[in-house]
Amino acid sequence: MHVDLVLLICRSLSCFPVFLFLPHASIITLNVNGLNSPIKRHRVAKWIKEQDPTICCLQETHLSPKDKHRLRVKGWRTILQANSKEKKAGVAILISDQVDFKIRQVKRDTEGQYIMIKGTLHQEEITLINIYAPNIGAPRFIKQLLKDLKEDVKNNTIIVGDLNTPLTSMDRSSRQKINKEIVELNEKLKQLD
Repeated sequence: MHVDLVLLICRSLSCFPVFLFLPHASIITLNVNGLNSPIKRHRVAKWIKEQDPTICCLQETHLSPKDKHRLRVKGWRTILQANSKEKKAGVAILISDQVDFKIRQVKRDTEGQYIMIKGTLHQEEITLINIYAPNIGAPRFIKQLLKDLKEDVKNNTIIVGDLNTPLTSMDRSSRQKINKEIVELNEKLKQLD
């Protein structure tokens, strides 16, 4: 398995699950818009089990650090999270028990905006970054994050998440403009390829 850089992104408010299939692995990502309700946690856990991915990335979990134990899915014991003190933002990466993913490094922020894991999946070094960008100033946030993680974004890097910004005309409504910040962000992303 060789992946140079893959961007797997949910950009709009009408979030839908996104699937990425790699040789011997599948990754799904979903903005869950909060997991504080037991019913919603049950539905998300059921959905993850039905999809049966290798890795599942969630955005907008809205769990605080003291509530992180609430996110449990049978068959996915490895759950890494970045949560804010308040019940907002929040990202999680769930790794299936059926895969041999050896985690070497984890980086996360205290605001629940991103989590990055580096490790080995099927004897291949990979880096996975799950982002939930803020609604305001998303392009600037993402550019700064990529700058901060520059040393970590190498070959076999997969960036997933909800970037809360339309990167192309397909991602935006006819009323939304592609402004200078988005153009600069797209240039930064192209440099990563």
